Amino acid sequence: MMGVKRTVLAYSGGLDTSVIIPWLKEHYGGEVIAMIADVGQNEDLAAIKAKAEASGADRVFVEDLREEFVRDFVFPMLRSGAVYEGKYLLGTSIARPIIARRQVEIALETGADALAHGCTGKGNDQVRFELTYKAFAPHLRVIAPWREWEFRSRDEEIEYAKKHGIPVPVTHEKPYSMDSNIWHTSYEGGILEDPWNAPPEDMFLRTVAPEKAPDQPEDIEIGFENGTPVSVNGERLAPVPLLARLNEIAGRHGVGRVDIVENRLVGMKSRGVYETPGGTLLYTAWRELEYLTLDREAFHFKEMVAIKYAELVYYGLWWTPLREALDSFVTRLVGDLSGTVRLRLYKGGVTILGRRAERSLYRTDLATFAADDVYRQADAAGFINLFGLPLAVQAQAYGRARQLVDKACDTKSE
Repeated sequence: MMGVKRTVLAYSGGLDTSVIIPWLKEHYGGEVIAMIADVGQNEDLAAIKAKAEASGADRVFVEDLREEFVRDFVFPMLRSGAVYEGKYLLGTSIARPIIARRQVEIALETGADALAHGCTGKGNDQVRFELTYKAFAPHLRVIAPWREWEFRSRDEEIEYAKKHGIPVPVTHEKPYSMDSNIWHTSYEGGILEDPWNAPPEDMFLRTVAPEKAPDQPEDIEIGFENGTPVSVNGERLAPVPLLARLNEIAGRHGVGRVDIVENRLVGMKSRGVYETPGGTLLYTAWRELEYLTLDREAFHFKEMVAIKYAELVYYGLWWTPLREALDSFVTRLVGDLSGTVRLRLYKGGVTILGRRAERSLYRTDLATFAADDVYRQADAAGFINLFGLPLAVQAQAYGRARQLVDKACDTKSE
């Protein structure tokens, strides 16, 4: 293999990246710089840094990306309404663009000539990382050990780690692949590879089992200003503390679990289990605000935009003109929405209790079934005549009345 002078590795301290540092040195030589991105995974980053150094990293960068991650990645995605295949709130997907961009920045700052990641050759993350590399530094070499090395399974990785004295948070008995940030935690592999198997309860880290949640419901209010969540129960909070607060509240009520067999970008189906407690509350509340404030045509068109936006995030196409253009559309449409939504949390469920918005299009005097002076019900007849004119013309052209009569006669004769 052609050697490299310096490689910047996206390092998490998990199984894959734990063995990559010595593997890179064995197979490529040169320096290895580990970049640890703090996106709110709530781990002991000092311990992970020490582990990277003990594994042979020549330098280690610990980057606090939490504020930017929530403000400039999570919240725009929230405003778009993006949900992949109706269930997945894109927790892993949305973190990759900011992690990979910072990795590229460090590579350029340190004069590195290669970038490396620990993504498997079967997954989506390899695409997300490498599309970001291409967007900012296509000249840098990309090393993807999972597509090259001799290991055929995570069990073999574990054995390699033991051989090199590297502790890993995965065992033969519990081989889950986990990814976590302030938005979510994901679980794959092991027993989860059989879609018939229920996730073991001791796997979940952020939510209690719904049946073990409090027997009393909890009501909360989420406030939005200019398209951004700004308060919980009337208390103004910055983006990171706000999301952390919602995670804690939703987690103790068992809210935010998703189990999905999804279509990966690489063509196969895979089973993933996700916990997105605070994100579930934000999506639920934000959608209610849109119900109040968007007219029918805008709401329906935005539904289509949300599907496309979700695909772009899932496919790793964050740094593209289309995603930027969709953000401009979403900002123009909902960027100034302000209001409050009241939710009730109870044993894994979320119920809407109330909503109000400064720019609400809902008018009681129009919607009421009581007497009113603003809506002339007789006007509906003319509207229906015009709206249904194509159907009336078709009925005459196709002789549909005669068809019904003939069908009725045939039925009686039988």
